[in-house]
Amino acid sequence: MELDNIERLLEKYFDATTTVAEEKTLLTYFSQESVATHLEQYKPMFTYFSNAKEEKYTKQVPLKPRKNYYKWISVAAVALFIFGIYFGNEYQEKREAEYAYQETKKAFELLAENFGRGTEKVAYLKEFEVAKQKIYNNN
Repeated sequence: MELDNIERLLEKYFDATTTVAEEKTLLTYFSQESVATHLEQYKPMFTYFSNAKEEKYTKQVPLKPRKNYYKWISVAAVALFIFGIYFGNEYQEKREAEYAYQETKKAFELLAENFGRGTEKVAYLKEFEVAKQKIYNNN
């Protein structure tokens, strides 16, 4: 009868539905010398559980708080990111202004070149006008 009870308690134990009193019964049964042969495989597990209750942690726990460097690293990363955005935009605007200046300079050079050609043509017109005046004055 007791063996049937132990097997039933083992099933409940592995289903995690046993009470504290039932677990004590299992610990008591498996701490005996004579255990049923088909239940021998569970004896080391329950022996370990009873021995584990006796163990105590004897080391000193350091109570110094750990320094949290992650917070400062994240603050530095955000600051670096904002610094990069600010000066990156300034650099980009400077490059755009330089590009606009270069393009304007090219346009003025082209305009000056064409204006120079135009003044050459005006000089020919002046000579033509002088020649025309000579012709009209002779007639």
